[in-house]
Amino acid sequence: MKKLDVITMGRSSVDLYGAQIGGRLEDMGSFEKYIGGSPTNIACGAARLGLRTAVITGVGDEHMGRFITEQLAREGVDTTGVKVDPERLTALVLLGIRDEDSFPLIFYRENCADMGLTEADVDETFIASARGFVATGTHLSHPKVEAATLKALSLCRKHGLRTALDIDYRPNLWGVAGHGEGESRFVESAEVTRKLQSHLHLFDLIVGTEEEFHIAGGSTDTLEALHAVRAVSDATLVCKRGAKGAVAIEGEIPGSLDEGQAGPGFPIEVFNVLGAGDGFFAGLLKGWMEAEDLSSVNWPRALEYANACGAFAVSRHGCTPAYPSATELEFFLKRGIKRPDLRNDPELEQIHWSTNRKGDWSTMRVFAFDHRLQLEEMPGYTLEKGGAFKELCLKAALQVQAGQAGYGILCDNRIGRKALHAASGTGLWIGRPCEWPGSRPLEIEPEYGPDFGGLSEWARENVVKVLCFCHPDDDAATRASQKATVKRLFTAARRNHLEFLLEIIPSKVGAVDEDTTAMLIQQFYDIGVYPDWWKLEPLKSRAAWEKAIAAIETNDAHTRGIVVLGLDAPEAELAASFDVAAAYDLVKGFAVGRTIFGDAARAWLRGDMSDEEAVAQMSERFTRLCNIWDKARASAGELVA
Repeated sequence: MKKLDVITMGRSSVDLYGAQIGGRLEDMGSFEKYIGGSPTNIACGAARLGLRTAVITGVGDEHMGRFITEQLAREGVDTTGVKVDPERLTALVLLGIRDEDSFPLIFYRENCADMGLTEADVDETFIASARGFVATGTHLSHPKVEAATLKALSLCRKHGLRTALDIDYRPNLWGVAGHGEGESRFVESAEVTRKLQSHLHLFDLIVGTEEEFHIAGGSTDTLEALHAVRAVSDATLVCKRGAKGAVAIEGEIPGSLDEGQAGPGFPIEVFNVLGAGDGFFAGLLKGWMEAEDLSSVNWPRALEYANACGAFAVSRHGCTPAYPSATELEFFLKRGIKRPDLRNDPELEQIHWSTNRKGDWSTMRVFAFDHRLQLEEMPGYTLEKGGAFKELCLKAALQVQAGQAGYGILCDNRIGRKALHAASGTGLWIGRPCEWPGSRPLEIEPEYGPDFGGLSEWARENVVKVLCFCHPDDDAATRASQKATVKRLFTAARRNHLEFLLEIIPSKVGAVDEDTTAMLIQQFYDIGVYPDWWKLEPLKSRAAWEKAIAAIETNDAHTRGIVVLGLDAPEAELAASFDVAAAYDLVKGFAVGRTIFGDAARAWLRGDMSDEEAVAQMSERFTRLCNIWDKARASAGELVA
C-alpha cells in the first residue's frame, strides 16, 4: 500500500482576507489570515475528506513560511515536499468580498518562494510514494517551475500514478494582465494556449471552468474549445459550469454540455467564489481516488462530492477554512439544505467547527494556576510578586511537559500575563479565564469589554474558560442572567475562532445528587451553548458520571471532552476521584491547581522558599498527579479489556 493518496504541486501563499463585506479592498480595515494557493487548498481540502495528501511547493524562511508549514501539518498534509527557501519570501494574496459578483484580489508573487522550485526539488522516492498527482497551470507559466512540474509528471508515468491538471488560469500570473487585475479570470493568449496544449497529453484528468477550457482550447466557444483539448489529450475532462454544476466527459465530446455525466447541484447563496474551485477539486479527488482504477470512477458520485464541497466554499469566508470535513460532508448529503446561506445554518456550522478543530488532546494533564482571588488573599502578595510566581508555575509545567504531548495550563491575563504570553508556542494547551473571580451572578472581567470585543486580541491557541457557580434550584432571575452571559461569551468566542471551556460548580451553591450536573449541562445546551470542553467537579457516583456524560453525548457527538477539577482537595482524595473518572473515555484528564501550587505560593510569598525550591516542589507534585491519572487510566483500560 502506498503512503500517500495524492500529491499536489504549485502555488502556496498566505491569504489576507478582508474582514469587512461589501466594501472596496482599498477600504478594508482588518484582515483574516488563512493558508492559500490552489494546490495547497486542494491538499488541505482533500485531507479533511480523509485522503492522505502532500504538497510540493516553496515557502520563505520566515514567519509566513512557518505559518504555512505549521498549518499544513495541522490540516494533516505531509510537508516533505515543502521547500524552505532562504532567498525568497512567501507569496501573499490580499482578497476582498465586494458583492456577489466582485471579489478583488492582489497577488504579491514577485520572485516568491514557490516559484523558486527546481527539478532538484522533485524527489523520485517521494513521487513514487503516492497513488495520484495534481499539477496546476500557474507552474507551467515559467521555464524553471515548468521543468520541475514536467519532471514530476515524468516520474508519475514511471511509477504508475494517475495524473490530474487544475488549469487554474490566472491571466496576471501568466503576464497577460496587470497587477491590479488579479480578479480577472480570462484574457485570450495564443501563447498560453500553445503552452498548455503542449502538456495536456500528460494528464488522465483535466479540470477547469468554461473560461479555463477556453484558454486551454484556444476558443471562446466552449464545445469548440473542448474539441481542441480532446484532439491533444485522452483525459477525462471535468468542466465546471457555475450554478449549473459540472459535467465529466470521458470520451467523445458531446453535442451539448448537458449530455455529459453530471452530479446533483446545490442551490445555495453565493457569498464568496474565491477558493470554490479548489474546494470542488478536493471533493472531486475524493470520488476519483475511491475508484480502484481510472475505468471504474463513479463520476456522478464524484461530482456530487465536488459540487457539495464547492457549495460550502462559496457560502463561507476564506478558502481552506470553508472546506468540510468528511463527517460534515456526509451529514450535509444526508440531511440536505435547510437554508441557502450555509454559514448561518447553526446545526451545520456546529459540525463544521467541531469536526475541523486541530490538535490531539485525548489526554489532558493541566496545571491550573489561573487563580486570582485565592492568590491575592495570601500574605505577602503584590501584583508584581503574583506575576513572578505564575512565571515559576509555567516553568514547573514546562519542566514536567518536557516537550511531550498531552499537557496544559490554565493561566489568567490580569496577574499572569507574562506567563500566559510566554506559554504561547510551547505546545501546551492553554486555557484562559474570563469570569470575575467568585462572581454570582456571573460577571466577566471588565478588560474584555461590555460586548466581549476584547477576545479579538487573544492568541488563537488560547481557550476561553469561564466558571459559573450555578444550580438547578437557582431562582429565575439568577438563572436567566447567568445563561445570557455564558451565551454571549460563547458567541464571542466562536466569532473570534477560539475554543470554549465551560466550568460548572453546583456544590458551592446547594446540595447535589446524581442528577444535578446532568441537568445543568442540558440547560446550557438548550440555549445553544456547545462547549468544546467541560470542566466538572469530581462526581460522587458512577450514576452521576454516566448521566452527565449522556447529557453531553446526546447533544454533541464531537465534544473535545471533560477535565476534572481539584477544588484544593488533598492528593489522596484526588486519586480516589481519578479512579472513578478515568473509567469514562469522555473524561480526558484533570485540571488541578492549589493542590500543586498552594503550599509553594504561601511559602514563596512569605520569602521562605526560593524560586528553585518552588519550581522543584510544584514540578514534583504535578508529576505525581500526572502519574496518578495515567495509572488510573491504564487500570480502567485493563478492566475494560
